[in-house]
Amino acid sequence: MKLTDILTADCIKSPLEATSKQAAINELVDLLAARGRVRQPAELKDAVWTREMTRTTGIGLGLAIPHGKSAGVDKLAIAIGKPAAPMEFQSIDAKPVKLIILLASPPDKTSDHIQALAHISRLMNLEEFRHQVYSATTGQQIFDLLRLQEQG
Repeated sequence: MKLTDILTADCIKSPLEATSKQAAINELVDLLAARGRVRQPAELKDAVWTREMTRTTGIGLGLAIPHGKSAGVDKLAIAIGKPAAPMEFQSIDAKPVKLIILLASPPDKTSDHIQALAHISRLMNLEEFRHQVYSATTGQQIFDLLRLQEQG
């Protein structure tokens, strides 16, 4: 699985307008809805926020991966947002996040959902790549970095 098979550059926003966790989640879901990837954004927002309230998706190293499943999602969808400034996300390492990768999937695609989460985690554990992404200023730059990393 390649993220660039699921993600398009127009689903990456840098910088985000949001300055809070819930606003960032809403902004990324709205971005997916605007690109035709989500039919029922309110339902997905509820699913992602409910998951977030159970346990933070701020996994450390400046990364958050909020995710949820919704019948309003026909196939796996990803939106990426880079906050204008590092954002408080109640991360497990107590540090603010520099990148938010929102993953949305249909309720019956658990395997694809887990594979995508694992792939994102593996990519973002590559220190040099992670720093390059955090230094990028546009959505297109982030997309190009992902594409190059996945080709390598």
